[in-house]
Amino acid sequence: MKLHEFQSKEILSRFGLRAPKGGVAITPEQARDIASDLGASRLFVKAQVHAGGRGEAGGVKAAASPVEAEQAARALLGLRLITEQSGTAGCFVKRVLIEECADVTRAIHLSLRVEPSVGGIVLTGSTQGGSGIEQRAAAGEATIERLFLGAGDGVPLAETGAFASRLGFHGDQNTALTLLIKGLLGAFVELDASLIEINPLALTADGTLLALDAKLSIDDNALHRQPSLAALREEDELELSAQQRQLNYIRMDGNIGLAANGAGLGLATLDMVCAARGRPANFMDIRTTATSLDIAHGFGLILDNPNVRALLINVHGGGMQPCDTVADGLGIAMRRTGRSLPTIVRLAGNNAAFARQRFENFGCRIVDCPDMWTAAQRAVAAAAA
Repeated sequence: MKLHEFQSKEILSRFGLRAPKGGVAITPEQARDIASDLGASRLFVKAQVHAGGRGEAGGVKAAASPVEAEQAARALLGLRLITEQSGTAGCFVKRVLIEECADVTRAIHLSLRVEPSVGGIVLTGSTQGGSGIEQRAAAGEATIERLFLGAGDGVPLAETGAFASRLGFHGDQNTALTLLIKGLLGAFVELDASLIEINPLALTADGTLLALDAKLSIDDNALHRQPSLAALREEDELELSAQQRQLNYIRMDGNIGLAANGAGLGLATLDMVCAARGRPANFMDIRTTATSLDIAHGFGLILDNPNVRALLINVHGGGMQPCDTVADGLGIAMRRTGRSLPTIVRLAGNNAAFARQRFENFGCRIVDCPDMWTAAQRAVAAAAA
């Protein structure tokens, strides 16, 4: 679960993170009033969306007065901001953050994230903050330092101090950064985070460390332990409705609807469609706890998308989720929506043969494929027909 910048800064302030003074507005008039209260001659008005690359997309605007802050907010609020991370649909701007401009002497990149490849939390940092750090590092224009923190308990201050030194922080500055890292690590563990990113983290002329931007993501599987954070959840209505029905659904901009039971199988299916030069319209993972009615809701989301021209179902029936449950879900959805599509299926495992019979009983005309690659190619061809 992603949190907005203003939420991330507010929550992480309890763990020692400092940020420029500011406030959140949902109307241009509120933005003007906040800017007036701040009394600063240099301000930034920043769109609050769950996507990076806002600056390059015009989602961050400078202002030198309350009137200019109002104008900037008016230009951003209600805008569908398209960034390098938002996809072509963009993100709808409901709020803007008005902040003072900091007197920056240098800026770095700092992040903590769970990395499955090493089985723990990894701290990364770079002497060069700002957007595109990964691309700049790949091009040899920036160096990224790494420190493995394990489960986040019992990390010696000497190690984080040495990490801060490699980022060019010495003396009192080293102590300040080391203590901040300790606080952010505590936040990471306590909040069940999957990502904390401060980019850029600025050092001001008076030696203060300020977060000019902050990202905080919480592990969805731990939200039952974080009710106050779960209450902040703000997602696409379609995706949220799917979550409530035991489905993981993400809409995309292609024309082939996808359904699979299992995240790994779903990702593999998506990759195969792309490898066959197709364009997925969605990702949909059917959880083992989903009923046929839950699955029907998911197929309804796919069938309601007018861009979808073909449907690919890749199911491996297990003990808790037999193939026929998925077949029943599609049959119910087609009767509800009144829409049918060329349907390519690959079925294996529990009740695969019975599922083929259920498709026939519902009047679903399917193209039955023996393997995933054949199914992906047939779906691409059907969508192009």
